[in-house]
Amino acid sequence: MTEQPIIVIPEKCVGCKLCIKACPFGAIEVKDKLAIIDLTKCNLCGACVDVCKFKAIELRQALAPTRDLSGYKDVWIFAEQRDGKIQSITYELLGEGRKLADQLGMRLAAVLLGAHVRERAGELVSRGADIVHVVDQPELEYFQDEPYAAALIELIRKHKPCIMLCGATTIGRSLVSRVAVTVKAGLTADCTALAIDPETKNLLQTRPAFGGNIMATIITPNHRPQMATVRHKVMKEAPVDSSRSGQTVVEQIAAEVLKCRTKRLKFIPEVETTMNIAEANIIVSGGRGLQAPENFSLIRELAGVLGAGVGSSRAAVDAGWIPYSHQVGQTGKTVCPKIYFACGISGQIQHLAGMSSSDIIVAINKDPEAPIFKYATYGIVGDLFKVVPALTAEFKKILKK
Repeated sequence: MTEQPIIVIPEKCVGCKLCIKACPFGAIEVKDKLAIIDLTKCNLCGACVDVCKFKAIELRQALAPTRDLSGYKDVWIFAEQRDGKIQSITYELLGEGRKLADQLGMRLAAVLLGAHVRERAGELVSRGADIVHVVDQPELEYFQDEPYAAALIELIRKHKPCIMLCGATTIGRSLVSRVAVTVKAGLTADCTALAIDPETKNLLQTRPAFGGNIMATIITPNHRPQMATVRHKVMKEAPVDSSRSGQTVVEQIAAEVLKCRTKRLKFIPEVETTMNIAEANIIVSGGRGLQAPENFSLIRELAGVLGAGVGSSRAAVDAGWIPYSHQVGQTGKTVCPKIYFACGISGQIQHLAGMSSSDIIVAINKDPEAPIFKYATYGIVGDLFKVVPALTAEFKKILKK
């Protein structure tokens, strides 16, 4: 018989109900002056243990599950696509997944969900996938959380992957959390590094914690699959090898499983003249130093001359000066351009977490003590309202030649 991870000692419990008030999950009730804990609701947080004056509740170390994990094999990546086009984060996951699979002696598989996407399987094979599981059904024409999650859950339960990786994108974050909860797997979000423990063969998942001040390495040794979302632009894309061959498995999911409670009526894309910052080789970003939303015109003008993307700090987004899709940083997008212009951005650790891997960082700030200068390749101490227009004019002259 499996030992309970938390118990109530009848001889000590007086039915005072303090534990009921303390439990954040509503997992405790008192019957006949004895506390009863519902283990299907209990999260083993220990709040009831701390509040009990009579030491009647004992929290024991949760035991490892007895289920056999040896049947879980292969490294899987979720192949994100939009309108049939494979997104670049997928190629980054394939590059990293290939390394992990080789270290474990396993196969690398890609999961491609959508409608009219079957012909895209070859692209994934050429980037390193040994197997491509394709679900090509009309119910999956557009991304919606419920049907996509249901399809992925079905495949995971059927094939039992050892590792499941997904991009830390808007789609990936929304999708994989639903899947992890349902299949009862551990999930580490926003990873910046992945590795295999040579002794245990567990996946080592590293991510920033405490506002980026430390890097935490997390493992999920007792559950499978080991699931992680990976930040965009922190890993190298898998190279193209058109000579590779692989297996394409067309999976069928019952239409009943893919039913969704919501319906897409219309898609209105954000109107933006500059490119997506996640894909940009040059980014011009503005921060609080711009002082007002209309002053982002300076940033957009310089970006237009350079063929660059427009970025921003969280402060500018929070102030409503520019949409969230432009935010760079820990709570925004991670970018890795060849050149990053930081205009009126102080350089807090949260912003640096999203752009510090840029090849060249050009900082423009009137405060010579701004933290951004410690990370900048080139620093310009001055009034951005004078410096940025001057740079725009100079680049126009040079690029015309």
